Amino acid sequence: MDKVKEDIAHFVDTHASALLEVSHAIHANPELAFKEYEASALLTRTLEHHKQHVNSKVYGLETAFEAQISADSGPRIDILAEYDALPGIGHACGHNIIATSALGAFLALKSVDASLRGSVRLLGTPAEERGGGKEVMARNGAFDKTDAAIMMHPAGINLATMPCICVAEVRAVYQGRSAHASAMPHRGVNALDGLLLAYQAISNLRQHIQHTERIHGIITEGGQAPNIVPDRASGEFYVRAANANELEVLKPRVQACFEAGAKGSGSDVETTWGEVDYLDLNTNWPLAERFQHNAEALGRDFFPYEKLGSAGAGSTDMGNVSHRVPSIHPMLAAAPPNVVIHNPEFEKWAGGEMGDHAALDGAKALAMTALDFLNDPALQQASQQAFDVSMGLA
Repeated sequence: MDKVKEDIAHFVDTHASALLEVSHAIHANPELAFKEYEASALLTRTLEHHKQHVNSKVYGLETAFEAQISADSGPRIDILAEYDALPGIGHACGHNIIATSALGAFLALKSVDASLRGSVRLLGTPAEERGGGKEVMARNGAFDKTDAAIMMHPAGINLATMPCICVAEVRAVYQGRSAHASAMPHRGVNALDGLLLAYQAISNLRQHIQHTERIHGIITEGGQAPNIVPDRASGEFYVRAANANELEVLKPRVQACFEAGAKGSGSDVETTWGEVDYLDLNTNWPLAERFQHNAEALGRDFFPYEKLGSAGAGSTDMGNVSHRVPSIHPMLAAAPPNVVIHNPEFEKWAGGEMGDHAALDGAKALAMTALDFLNDPALQQASQQAFDVSMGLA
C-alpha cells in the first residue's frame, strides 16, 4: 500500500491551496454550535465541486451532512468533521483544521477509490463545543452501520489520543421577588443571593471531589440595577468526571448545592441538565497506533502518551461515538507546546502556517489510516477485538 499512500500524499499536496482556502474561510467566519450554516455549505459545495454527491440536513441536525465512497463489500470507516466555534474566541479550538483534514482525507481517498476494499464516509458533525451533536446524530442512527470512526484534533503537541473525561451541562435559574434595595429591602427575595450561595457551595465541594473531577461555571444573569433586588439570576455550569458512573455520582452532589442556595436565600431554583452527557474517550489503540505510525512517516514526532500522567483533560462528544464503534481522536501540533486550546492565542495559530501544516498532515494521516483499516483484515480484527474488550464484551 506504500504506492497508494504516496498517491494520497500527492493528492493532498496538489490540492493544498484549495483545502487551505476552506480552512481559512471557516476560521474567518466562526459560527457557534448548531448554527454552522456557512461552514456546512462551504464543505458541501467543495465536495460537489469534486463531483461528490452530498446528503444535507441528516440525522436530525440542520448543519450536518454526509458523503460516501461506496463499495460492494467490505467494512465502512467514517471520517468525522467538526466546524463549530467558541463564543468570543472563535476557532480557538481549531475546528477549521478538523474540518479541512477530514475533507482532504476523504477527497484523497476518493482519488484512489479503486484501491479501497470497503467504503468511506465523510460525516459533518455539528455542535461539538456544546450540545453533543454527535450523540444527537447517533441517536438518529448515524453510526448504526459504521465499523470504525476517525478524526484528528489540533493541539500544542502530537499525541496518539486526547486525554478526555465526561462532562454534563447544567443551567440553574433562580426566581425571587424584586423590591427597592434601599427603601424596602425586606420586601425582596434576592435571586442573586441564591445563585451566589450555590456558587460558593460548589467552590467548597471542589475541595472534596476526586482529582479527575471538575466543576466550573459562570453567572449569565445577575440583576438589572444595583438598587433593585434581583428577582432573577441564572448561571451555567459544567460537571466533569472520569467516566459515566462517577459522573452520575457527582451530579446529585452539585444539584444539592443549587438547592441549598435556594433554601438559604428563600428563592426558588429550576435546574436544567443537558440532554446529552459527553462520555470519556474509549481510544481504540490498534487504530491510534496506526495513525501515529502514518503521521510519523510524515515527519511528526509524538509525545509518549503514557508520560502525560495526570495532565489536564478536556471533553468531546467523540467520546460518545467511541463507546459505540472503534474510534480514535489523535492530536497534531498546530501551535507551540505552551499554547493551549480554548485560548485566544491558539485561535491565531489555527489560522496560521503551523495550523495549515497540521490540516494537511492530518488529511494525509487520516486517509492513510482509513486505507490501512479497509485493506488490512488483521487491523480490522484487532480493532474490533480491542473495542470488545474495552466495552466488556469479550
